[in-house]
Amino acid sequence: MESIVQDIIDGNADRFKMVYQQYHAKLYFYILKCTHSAYIAEETVQLSFILLWEKREKLSVHFNISTQIFRIGKSVMTDLLRKQQVRNRHTQLLMRETDDWYMEPDLVVKEELKQVCDGIEQLSPVRRHVFKLSRFEGLPHKEIAKQLSISPKTVENHIVRAIRQLKSSLFSLFL
Repeated sequence: MESIVQDIIDGNADRFKMVYQQYHAKLYFYILKCTHSAYIAEETVQLSFILLWEKREKLSVHFNISTQIFRIGKSVMTDLLRKQQVRNRHTQLLMRETDDWYMEPDLVVKEELKQVCDGIEQLSPVRRHVFKLSRFEGLPHKEIAKQLSISPKTVENHIVRAIRQLKSSLFSLFL
């Protein structure tokens, strides 16, 4: 085992390829078992072998190569998981801030709705009643006419005039 580690320390690329082929699948499945994330497992394996090659001078000939690879892999996995946690915290914070940001338009919508309701309340009592039966309860003109003992044409006139009055009173709202 010492010769494998020593060969990698000396920069023997063929020995490194052999170690990669022998251990990349084992490291991948170990990390996958720990994290249940194929992405983190792939990243960990790639970064571990990159670090193994870049820091090969720091390898110890007193430990076999598999121990050192798995130790590097565990360290890389921990770093990736920490980064993911930070990213998740920032995402949650951003989501909360976004929710706060969207509350302002909700207040605007509530104010606009209040103005529409106030406009409806400003209609004459008969016109308001006809309008509410038509728009809020969804009754057809004939049914409203029957309930109020007026003609369907009168119901239509009340609704048309109610809409005109609402449009004119709410005109400034939509500017």
